[in-house]
Amino acid sequence: MLGRSDTFRVVAIIALIAVVVVSLVAIHLRPAPPIIETPSTVPSPASDDLSAELRRCSALGPQDAEDARCLAVWEENRRRFFGRPARPLPQMPPGAAAPATNAAGETR
Repeated sequence: MLGRSDTFRVVAIIALIAVVVVSLVAIHLRPAPPIIETPSTVPSPASDDLSAELRRCSALGPQDAEDARCLAVWEENRRRFFGRPARPLPQMPPGAAAPATNAAGETR
């Protein structure tokens, strides 16, 4: 036959199981929080300029790896990646060559 402490253990285990079951039912029946949709952000023109310049610089071959404008653009990209405030993109100096394009008019 069960002793007094054994009876207490059985009652405690049953009570614990009942609390777990009631908690799971309460969680299941709780209404879901409303989904709040945030409008998509429009990238600023500076980031569009930076993206275009990054694409142009990545398309350049090894012979153009030391292009001063590209070095400045990559540095600005690193600054933004690490959370530093954005700076304006460096301007092309007067007389600098325009980006090279192929016969189809695409930037290489």
